[in-house]
Amino acid sequence: MQKKLSIKDLSYISLFAALVSVSGYIIIPLPFSAAPVTAQTLAVMLTGSLLPVGKSVLSLLIFILMGAAGLPVFSGGTAGLGVIMGKTGGYLIGFIAGAALISLLKGKNAGFARLAAVNTLGGIVVVYTFGVFWLNYVTGIGISQAFIFGALTFIPGDILKVIIASVLSLKLSKHMK
Repeated sequence: MQKKLSIKDLSYISLFAALVSVSGYIIIPLPFSAAPVTAQTLAVMLTGSLLPVGKSVLSLLIFILMGAAGLPVFSGGTAGLGVIMGKTGGYLIGFIAGAALISLLKGKNAGFARLAAVNTLGGIVVVYTFGVFWLNYVTGIGISQAFIFGALTFIPGDILKVIIASVLSLKLSKHMK
């Protein structure tokens, strides 16, 4: 028997899909990288930290489907299957896997250290693993070059995002019961 989603569930799923979408407009272009710095990984970490696994996956799937349908929800307001199949598409798929892993591993009443660890694993390691391998596949550049241009340059900023997401998750989770 399937559990029906409540209005509250649907609201949170939609809210986090919108959060990931809007955070794609907060960009810092890097001339030496295939992808700009965005707040989307922060939003993905929040999604995984605050929603149960099924709802976080559904939220990110809605985000991807909106972009595939042509809504300008990807970084910088881009959209379409070309973006998903292009050099940054692996990051988008990594968002789903990353949020799911964060949701699975966060546990009940997680403290800052646990949230920071799972946000690092899901929000950085998983997202960039998908992104780097996809960048390597699509562009044909070597895997080490793909890692340098597609992940390494972003890690310092992402550590800050992990801290922000972990602190916000601790504060917001008290109000989302």
